[in-house]
Amino acid sequence: MKTKVILITGGSSGIGKAIGVHLKKLGYKVYGTTRDKRKYPAFSEFPLLEMDVRNVDTIKSCIETLIEKEKRIDVLINNAGVGITGPMEETPHEEVLKAFATNFNGPLNVMNKVLPVMRIQKSGLVINITSIAGYMGLPYRGIYSASKGALEIVTESYRMETKSFGIKLTTLAPGDFATNIATGRYHTPVYDNSPYKDSYKSTLEAIDADVDSGGNPAEVGKKIAKIIETRNPKPHYRVGSFIQKISLTLKGILPSSWFEKLLESHNSK
Repeated sequence: MKTKVILITGGSSGIGKAIGVHLKKLGYKVYGTTRDKRKYPAFSEFPLLEMDVRNVDTIKSCIETLIEKEKRIDVLINNAGVGITGPMEETPHEEVLKAFATNFNGPLNVMNKVLPVMRIQKSGLVINITSIAGYMGLPYRGIYSASKGALEIVTESYRMETKSFGIKLTTLAPGDFATNIATGRYHTPVYDNSPYKDSYKSTLEAIDADVDSGGNPAEVGKKIAKIIETRNPKPHYRVGSFIQKISLTLKGILPSSWFEKLLESHNSK
């Protein structure tokens, strides 16, 4: 069997880079994407191709370049994403649209260009990187949660619609991992006259602390490898600490008001 060709969006740093490094060690032929290769002149872990998931022309060009090089795409990992925080009432709507443009519309744009290639091949796997946060409306992270939750849902639709073509889709929802996501995150300013000032400020500090103390992103790469090697992937996977993963189980079995109190209690610490 030929070595599988893997394309990872947002592969120049963070979780995307960790996934690529791990898969390359396993012998896969890995390509990552970035909006501007000039920002990574010393990047040597695997080839980078230029792509902005918000721009369909760059997606088309990237896919054509990869097909010209490798003649196929076996695995697409939709990893590119942005963080966004803020009180729902105070988050600028233009920032909401920007977040969805990358976290939701972006993966759809890429899938819609890659699926015809996989259909011709009569095979392919798409793994959409979502988030454990996408399973619940977290305070001050509602837009991020919603964008990732929406991607979880549409993946289920894509999965059923493309099954007859030999294409498989799944999602992987990571918890907190030590990455540079905070540096590119949009956060609504903490306004002095905001009724949310104290609560939002403490939440921002907790979010940054969680990322800094998060797990090794290499664990996400290991989970991705297992999914690729699975004959029939499940619709959804999760990777993270025990408490992060068990929270999803608790949401399914506890009364909604009880679960909400747990989230509020955790957020107030």
